[in-house]
Amino acid sequence: MTEPLTAPARRGAPRHCGWCGLEIGGDARGGRPRRYCAQSCRQRAYERRSAVQRGGLPEDAVVLSAGELADLQDRLFQLRCAAEDIVTAMGDGVSPDELRNLAERVGSAAQGLERLR
Repeated sequence: MTEPLTAPARRGAPRHCGWCGLEIGGDARGGRPRRYCAQSCRQRAYERRSAVQRGGLPEDAVVLSAGELADLQDRLFQLRCAAEDIVTAMGDGVSPDELRNLAERVGSAAQGLERLR
């Protein structure tokens, strides 16, 4: 059984590993595009799919360890704080350069959330 990708990749768009989320380099050889950056990621994805099937969970279930959940919650908190900093700064009438700096922090925090693992 194959694991569905979130969206079909556009030609030339960077591809990301289906397990760890790292960017996968382009393949010089033809054929089917790679879904995992390494054999170990492919194996971990297989193990997760097998465990989900044995546990009776739906195939689209997302299973996180307590540590992964805590890390995700921390990153969400950082994003919320960065967004609140922008709102506060706008109320204080800070310079456009300072707002740009704060907006870049929000973008950086959001980018960190794109990868669950």
